[in-house]
Amino acid sequence: MKLALPIYALALGLSLGTAAAAADNGAALPPKDVSWPFNGPFGTYDRGTLQRGFQVYKEVCSACHSMNLVAFHDLAAPGGPGFTEAQAKAIAAGYKMPAEPNDKGEIFDDKGNRLTRPGILADHFPPPFPNEEAARMANGGALPPDLSLIVKARQGGPNYVYSLLTGFGQKPPHGFAVQEGKYYNPYFAGRNISMPPPLMRGSVSFADGTPSTVANESTAVVTYLAWASEPNLEERHRVGFEVMAFLILLAGLLFLSYRQIWKDEH
Repeated sequence: MKLALPIYALALGLSLGTAAAAADNGAALPPKDVSWPFNGPFGTYDRGTLQRGFQVYKEVCSACHSMNLVAFHDLAAPGGPGFTEAQAKAIAAGYKMPAEPNDKGEIFDDKGNRLTRPGILADHFPPPFPNEEAARMANGGALPPDLSLIVKARQGGPNYVYSLLTGFGQKPPHGFAVQEGKYYNPYFAGRNISMPPPLMRGSVSFADGTPSTVANESTAVVTYLAWASEPNLEERHRVGFEVMAFLILLAGLLFLSYRQIWKDEH
């Protein structure tokens, strides 16, 4: 017992030393472990959370990040956020899309502005910048990633994105240098991130009265981004459950048939 305590203390010291070294080297912390209702074989998306997440994306994230793979009709599709077709049409109409040439073959007005038209259900969400160069120029040289598949594209999935969104505002460890024009976030590789804190308390006003804390805003938008990354998740889970139920039933019938055929042989 006398030997065990020094060994434990040594192990604890080595563990703390390793964590401190990782912090000094800028290694990212492991993502927070969050329980998501859409995970697991029977997981589903909460419609209220999805709609709040769309609001966070529209009012905050879309200023810098595109969602090129998501169309407006997806908002009213089965398994989606639960908007009606009329609501999806109204959302689409609130966006200005590049218009086709007019009857004179022009795509610019007399002031040099690009001709536009209201969005329709078949349109995809328009990007916030016309090209990569404009996006980098507006973001200090960094290119904001498209968010259509971000949850699937990042190791740690929704836990990583949630951790990143809620990881701002922490004090860097002693000796860690935050680069000029960067922000400290312990969940980002290198811990120096170009994106300023995107969410703060009151960033949006949820129509259903949900408190607009950073945690609630992050949960909502991560759920929305998870749906965008896998819009057919619920259908896949349903089909998987039906297949498993069928296989179990088939196995039972085969077992009963086996016993019936061979009962006289025993």
